Amino acid sequence: MTLPSLPPVRGKLIANAPLAPYTWFRVGGPADALFLPEDEADLEAFLKALDPGIPVTILGVGSNLIVRDGGIEGVVIRLMGRQWGEITKSGGTELTAGSGALDLAVAKAAARHGLTGLEFLSGIPGSLGGATRTNAGCYGRELKDVLVRLEGFTRTGERRTYGEGHTPVHFTYRHTDLPEDFLVTRLVLQATGAGDPGEISAEIETLQSRRAETQPIREKTSGSTFANPDPPGTPNQRSAWKLIDAAGCRGLKVGGAQVSPMHCNFLINTGEATAADLEALGELVRARVLETSGVSLRWEVRRIGRIQTA
Repeated sequence: MTLPSLPPVRGKLIANAPLAPYTWFRVGGPADALFLPEDEADLEAFLKALDPGIPVTILGVGSNLIVRDGGIEGVVIRLMGRQWGEITKSGGTELTAGSGALDLAVAKAAARHGLTGLEFLSGIPGSLGGATRTNAGCYGRELKDVLVRLEGFTRTGERRTYGEGHTPVHFTYRHTDLPEDFLVTRLVLQATGAGDPGEISAEIETLQSRRAETQPIREKTSGSTFANPDPPGTPNQRSAWKLIDAAGCRGLKVGGAQVSPMHCNFLINTGEATAADLEALGELVRARVLETSGVSLRWEVRRIGRIQTA
């Protein structure tokens, strides 16, 4: 896509910007333009001045994402960096964090302040803004369980707040009804109570060790590829990884993409994978699981952008 003249910015605006380095899979084509805002005022002014016909895509740390090989049309806005990741105790047992704050960093910040109930965030790869998109969770808890409210901008640059006392936002298992082009900039989270910082930190370390033993976190991978067929708490809940394993997909390969031998619900880039390889492997897994168990797995990893044509 040939973009018309874009509004002036104080941050960085990069044309034909490679996106693979910004994703955990390290695959994907370029953005027509990549915008790295200097601050909220820079972001607001850009959105208000941007041609409404130009598509906007929000990119966080790229942990739960496949950017297709044809790249992304329009402008990609990435809210990462020090100015977007500030975390503060906002009174009582609340914690305020920028959307660019890593989930692990939020859990550790809560521990330093002696706040309990946010330890589960340490098991979610990526940033807090990205976790909002899919109501991410683990260890029996989800973001909705601790979210008080969130702030951000609409596509046209209007400031908006969702949550307590404002526009309601609805969460279900690995889903939220937030508009796709809404840019989350800040979240307020509610801890469950106070505790000993040392004990809370030790719990986080335990969870991190468990994760390292059971998930391929040192590979080029994302979070869980598919949502479990049943929400947490469902009697006889079915796990995606067990269905994938039962379908004989452990270690399965397409090109440079592989189903992790360590954890069947993770895809990995073995070194030379394309986005097309990863997506094709995921669809092959879905087909085999459907054939063997009758379950149609739902992608948890977001797949965005243009499919590359010859």
